[in-house]
Amino acid sequence: MQIYKNLGGDSGVESYEIGTDYIMVEFKKTVRLYTYSYASAGKEAVELMKVMAKNGEGLNEYINKYVRDKYVK
Repeated sequence: MQIYKNLGGDSGVESYEIGTDYIMVEFKKTVRLYTYSYASAGKEAVELMKVMAKNGEGLNEYINKYVRDKYVK
């Protein structure tokens, strides 16, 4: 897992892992990992989340607004 840079200073994201067709996200307040895949959240959303994760900004807000419950169950 990569530590999320959190450039905005107020993110709930702790760390992430990027795969070919998914992103796995760990939030600060939970010990659970959430996997967002092409199949669950859509390719466009996952690819955008990968960019946000690498940039260290916007990931938590994007998840809350657009893909909150679209993780692999």
